[in-house]
Amino acid sequence: MGGGIGLGEDNVRPPYDQVLQDIADYVHSYEIKSDTAFQTARLCLMDSLGCHMEALRFPGARAVTGPVVEGTIVPNGAKVPGTNFQLDPIRAAFNNGALIRWLDFNDTWLAAEWGHPSDNLGSILAVADWLSRTAVANGQAPLTVRDILEAAIKAHEIQGNLAIENSFNRVGLDHVVLVKVASAAVVSKMLGNTRDQTVDVVSQAFVDGQSLRTYRHAPNAGSRKSWAAGDACSRAVNLALLVKKGEMGYPSVLTAKTWGFYDVLFKGKEFKFQRPYTSYVMENVLFKLVPAEFHSQTAVEAAVILHKKMQEAGKTSDDIKKVTIRTQEAAIRIISKQGKLNNYADRDHCIQYMVAVPLIHGKLEPQMYNDDFAEDPRIDELRGKIYCEEDARYTKEYMEADKRSIGNGVLIEFNDGSKLDEVAMDYPVGHARRREESIPLIKAKLAKHLDGHFDQATQSKLVNLIEDTESFDKMPANEFIDLWLKK
Repeated sequence: MGGGIGLGEDNVRPPYDQVLQDIADYVHSYEIKSDTAFQTARLCLMDSLGCHMEALRFPGARAVTGPVVEGTIVPNGAKVPGTNFQLDPIRAAFNNGALIRWLDFNDTWLAAEWGHPSDNLGSILAVADWLSRTAVANGQAPLTVRDILEAAIKAHEIQGNLAIENSFNRVGLDHVVLVKVASAAVVSKMLGNTRDQTVDVVSQAFVDGQSLRTYRHAPNAGSRKSWAAGDACSRAVNLALLVKKGEMGYPSVLTAKTWGFYDVLFKGKEFKFQRPYTSYVMENVLFKLVPAEFHSQTAVEAAVILHKKMQEAGKTSDDIKKVTIRTQEAAIRIISKQGKLNNYADRDHCIQYMVAVPLIHGKLEPQMYNDDFAEDPRIDELRGKIYCEEDARYTKEYMEADKRSIGNGVLIEFNDGSKLDEVAMDYPVGHARRREESIPLIKAKLAKHLDGHFDQATQSKLVNLIEDTESFDKMPANEFIDLWLKK
């Protein structure tokens, strides 16, 4: 008899869930051959570290960094770019992940679930640096930047592929669960775990407690959304290290009736997959060229264009009667909000704010989300005139594999009855369809983020690494991190 009655429940362990096995097989056996994936990964790595450095200008970001116990220095530990910290790999992963993601300015993936696959670099960089410094101290060869790039491509693919057909936000979970799963898998291999141990690590990542999404939405939007990826990175490294020391895994963590992930957290539905694991996600990842939640990127681009048109027409924001944004359903659900915005995190998840600022100033920069900047009464006045409506085509093409558009259209009506022609676009400049156009902009973004942190020679050396692919790939991981340290 089953269900605990009579002789009790059947305690025969089933085979490991196929989802877990597929991830481990991909990490341990799949060879990345795509030049496009590696070139995009180089851009991703440098862009993410640029975001990391820019975040250090913000007191809130600096406040969450460092060791748990002040003054702790770990021998051969992982170093944190832009600082003098040398930490254990778990804490370093938190530091890196929090700083890369703090400004919500790193690369993005949009599908049924949203997220930032470069969050995984928090784990990858910490482990690569620690392993390399330890190897060098023992007279062995360190990992190289090429190893970092391969791990990044695979982490992007795992997170992004799980996100294509499976919406974690629909069940109230934050997408950093996918950062934890992807990071745990690739870090497991980096640490020297076997294929079967990696299966155990991934099972541990799913059985671990998952973050609620409430800190990204009204009325609770707050700064945890800026360090949640760091938390996921540190948990991933911790779990991989525990399994390396002999901790067991859980074969049916997803499919177990009543107690498994699907029944407890996914409304009984199993994960669906559109495609096998390859290098598709890295090849098609989205770069942010303005610091705005990605569903609003084309709206912000449109607002910058409209600001110039307003100037040419002799108009200012004071002359605006109404602004209409045609957008996707996802943007309306995530970032359309009214009422008081309480902090930086609240503002960079409000499409009305992100459109109002460039309509007033002609640009949108990270410091424009700060409390002192937001005190400008024109911003909230204009927010109250901005209306969002769903465009069915934008919603449909947002989900189509051959398009993956992130469309917005912005229309302005003035108090005198005149209008400006709507500015609409399907693809932001950071989209794969506009990759060549984006490369010089990514380099300029990096240069801007490095300014003030390093002397001009170091800045030039770091920016030029993007093009010097051969020496870049061969560079020892620890020497690469040394380039980013506080002098």
